[in-house]
Amino acid sequence: MKDLSQLLSIAINASLKAGIAIMDVYESDDFDIETKGDNSPLTRADIKANEIINSFLIPTEIPIISEENKQTDFAIRKNWKTCWIVDPVDGTKEFIKRNGEFTVNIALVEDGKPVLGVIYVPVTKTLYFGDVVVHKGRMIILDSHNTSLEEICKKAISLIPKVEESDKIQVVGSRSHMSPETLNYVEDLKTSGKEIEIVSKGSSLKFCLIAEGNADVYPRFAPTMEWDTAAGHAICESVNIKVISLQSNEPLMYNKEDLLNPWFICKSSED
Repeated sequence: MKDLSQLLSIAINASLKAGIAIMDVYESDDFDIETKGDNSPLTRADIKANEIINSFLIPTEIPIISEENKQTDFAIRKNWKTCWIVDPVDGTKEFIKRNGEFTVNIALVEDGKPVLGVIYVPVTKTLYFGDVVVHKGRMIILDSHNTSLEEICKKAISLIPKVEESDKIQVVGSRSHMSPETLNYVEDLKTSGKEIEIVSKGSSLKFCLIAEGNADVYPRFAPTMEWDTAAGHAICESVNIKVISLQSNEPLMYNKEDLLNPWFICKSSED
């Protein structure tokens, strides 16, 4: 297997090329919307981005779990020590609404734990990436989807989460899913006496807000799949932000028999 830095480079290139294809569809006059078996929407952008990402990742000879691939039976998957976890367009609902808050998510998982992650925001050309092993998370706003890896590495800046307490708690909420349990969690936070601010974002951008210090906590008491969280989890872990399952009180695990995540909270391990 290639080393992690090579694999991170492959994932970054895959996300940028997928971003080009996604924007071609996004900027078109119209696009067809299908409904999948789970009632979630699917567009031509999802399909095309998935094809492009697969073309980059298949040559690594590391198996892939992607939202848009046919899922491999767990009898086979359970023997995978390492795998990619991909969401070609995370936030398809945001894509359809044309609010720009959708992402390309690519993560590498070893022994059920994310070790690197890439999140690309095609509309703003914002790239987040993190390596958990060397504890390094970075971001950059690109001039072009075709920016070279050399320039990305040279100009990317470090992600720095919040470290100092303040009189305000910024809670990340969803654009499309705010469950009653999440609202109850927010009400409980108000008993701290601090001002509570809800910061709304779609897709995996919620993890990025925490990693870059623009929010304090992301409670998710609603369904998510592994491909929704793996890349964001990796980026957060790379800067010492934990994503904790409320079921086990341990970090979320991946390549499970059931790819549905338990409820979780993402916040600084210092809290």
